[in-house]
Amino acid sequence: MHLRTIARHWSSLLLAMYVLPSLLTAQEQVRAVSPANSSASTNRFVSPGVDAGDYVYVSGQGPRRPDGTMPSTFDAQFRQALGNLKAIVQSAGLTLDNVVYVQVYLTDMGSYAEMNRVFGEYFAKNPPARAVLGVAALPDAPVTINAVAVHNLDGRKAVYPASYSKEETAPPGMLTRDRLFISSMAGVDPATGKVPDDPGTQVDLALDRMTAVVKAAGLEMSNVVFVNPYLTADIPTRVMNERYAKRFEFGNTPGRATIQVSSLPGGAHIEYTGVAVRDLQERKAIRPKNMPPSPTASPCVFAGDTLYCSAKSGFIPGPHGGVYATTASHQLRQTMRNLLDNLEEAGMDFSQVVSTTIYLDNLSDAPSYNGVYGQYLGPVMPASTTVQQIAPATERKADQNDHYTELEQISLIAVRKGAH
Repeated sequence: MHLRTIARHWSSLLLAMYVLPSLLTAQEQVRAVSPANSSASTNRFVSPGVDAGDYVYVSGQGPRRPDGTMPSTFDAQFRQALGNLKAIVQSAGLTLDNVVYVQVYLTDMGSYAEMNRVFGEYFAKNPPARAVLGVAALPDAPVTINAVAVHNLDGRKAVYPASYSKEETAPPGMLTRDRLFISSMAGVDPATGKVPDDPGTQVDLALDRMTAVVKAAGLEMSNVVFVNPYLTADIPTRVMNERYAKRFEFGNTPGRATIQVSSLPGGAHIEYTGVAVRDLQERKAIRPKNMPPSPTASPCVFAGDTLYCSAKSGFIPGPHGGVYATTASHQLRQTMRNLLDNLEEAGMDFSQVVSTTIYLDNLSDAPSYNGVYGQYLGPVMPASTTVQQIAPATERKADQNDHYTELEQISLIAVRKGAH
């Protein structure tokens, strides 16, 4: 054998000996976390929590006790949901001080004040950034709460723009060593608390408040990697998109999941929440070749080794694009194809997904939907939250172009193996 050939073989062998242990460590790094007394209603398609290295992602937690029963009052129900969340965080070796971001879903926005009071008791010293949403239905009404917790508390710091009251139970933003988590910023006048009549003004107010949080953290809007615009039917999507597009670079926008909801706190009609990366060099937008550049959303954006992906539905892109499948579970198969396009463009696959948010037109579709969902994800099932955010579609019939109503959407977070 030629000396150069021998040298190449030895180099390949040495490289394999070096890489294999690191790959095994990487695969072991993402792990499911679950309290010892998990609820009797545990969903086998969901990990209660996923420890992804730097961050722990906690699935939506409802008000059921470990034995499957539920308290009778909202106060006790929300305390139980918070207790369930706390148990998962503790099973990852952390405390509530490590929680940096939560989303609270309520089926009755009239419970907001009571929720806020109890939340303040649980997070009395170091509350996380927070978004609160009114939705039509939850797997276990009246409340679901999910969370993100950080392992390393270095750099954890609440962010307050100069005009923002520190008396609120959640800070406008929460910094970690490498990210900024932004609380929901509503389209209300901060001086009066009133909601302007003009939808465009509401959008601008919400974006101005979000920008203020980002700048108070020493960042720019170009650092933002993912945004959730939550809006009611009172805000035309066209108006929101026109105002939103002016805040970001065309084709290099954050990932985005635009979700219509039933209600928002304070009677607001729009709010924005999101995540930014502190080091702009750690930010990279991902766009499959079958997706043209967009003024409003990148398919996915990296924050270091974490990939934040826009919500996808069963919409088939390209000429004559549309939703052609008739049921939520059938639409899901195209959704997963669309999501995989994004992951593969990033050099990743479904095994690296650590968290999903599922939006269903009707929660009654969940059993059949989960059966299909479970065929794609794993071996470690992601943390997940499922909601029905508005009233279901009245009809599920094809239009003149043979297009069907969109019955589901999924947004996801994935982490490269070996990320620290």
